Amino acid sequence: MTDTALAPLDTAITIDQLVMDPYPIYRRLRAQSPVLRVQSVGRTLLTKAEDTKAVKDNPVLFSSNDRNTPMKRAFLAHTLMRKDGEEHLRERNAMAPAFSAKTIQTEWIPRYREIASAYLDRLPKGEVVDLFSALAAPYASRGLAVLLGTEAATDAQMADWSQALIDGAGNFGWLPEPFAQSDRANAEMDALFDKLQDRHRAEPNSSALSVMLNADDPIPMSQIFANIKIAIGGGINEPRDALCTVLYGLLTNPDQLEQVKAREDWSKAFEEGVRWVAPIQASSRLVTEDTEIRGHLIPKGDTVMTIQASANRDEDLFDNGEDFIVYRDKNPHQAFGNGPHFCQGTHVARRAVGVVMLPMLFERFPNMRLANAEDVKWRGFGFRGPINLPVVLA
Repeated sequence: MTDTALAPLDTAITIDQLVMDPYPIYRRLRAQSPVLRVQSVGRTLLTKAEDTKAVKDNPVLFSSNDRNTPMKRAFLAHTLMRKDGEEHLRERNAMAPAFSAKTIQTEWIPRYREIASAYLDRLPKGEVVDLFSALAAPYASRGLAVLLGTEAATDAQMADWSQALIDGAGNFGWLPEPFAQSDRANAEMDALFDKLQDRHRAEPNSSALSVMLNADDPIPMSQIFANIKIAIGGGINEPRDALCTVLYGLLTNPDQLEQVKAREDWSKAFEEGVRWVAPIQASSRLVTEDTEIRGHLIPKGDTVMTIQASANRDEDLFDNGEDFIVYRDKNPHQAFGNGPHFCQGTHVARRAVGVVMLPMLFERFPNMRLANAEDVKWRGFGFRGPINLPVVLA
């Protein structure tokens, strides 16, 4: 092991390049340097699906407890996303009743349908509308506010807090402005959560905040707040960006759209969308012991970054992985992670987008089209999706 060389060091790739258009970079790395230390990010990037899955499946060797990530600074807390073993499981289980299959089906999906119907009613037919800001973001925000028990927050507040936390957690350049924004968001969320406690204790319900506050053996209040913030950070951008990505994929592939409509394969389209452009693109893990990956020494204390965005297009698993193809033979994507940190909100996102919104949207506007595909802008390194989606509703 001591004679094994470190992975090569790249000094050319910039964070800006990864934010603007990472996929050509990942395609090159999969072919030439699937294990690569990237100076600008301060991590060893892993771009092959086999490696990203193996790391996520081995929390003993690859710990989530990396305190050098921007996440702790952004959330002002050591969150369950950076914990392992029993400590992680206790905090994850504290919210679990709100995310159970029965609760999702009997309580949240009917509420999501009501929200979807009301928000679709607000859209003007025959006009150019940015579905990112007019539908995807507020729909994801309101649904999550109901699920979490933070209905008192406006859609705009939920979306703003989520983006501030995302930008802070993905601030690998450690710039001051994103942390200033996440600090502001933390203060606003803390103030709201404090106000909501008495009502949720007096009127217990199935929301995540109520479930945690009324537990027989509750986790500390600081971690209850941190759990809600983690859900806000990831629970808005995933369904929001997935919805916009799937819509872009379908609207730029009209033949596939017609097939999906005819077969009502909305959930299948959702899975292809999150494979094609994973809402959560990358995750960090701390190496607890010297190890090797593809013949390169990964020393204890190093931080590896699993690039699930790249894994989801790996040529070893996907034919024409760069293309949006709903009816591909297999789709073993890693968009929601794997191992102990598999995304807790996966089933909500799948149903909110694939079961509720997509069929309702195309039933209401069956001839919807992109105003101009070239006007759609994509951004993000740690988290990615379209930041606008101008369509003509018809």
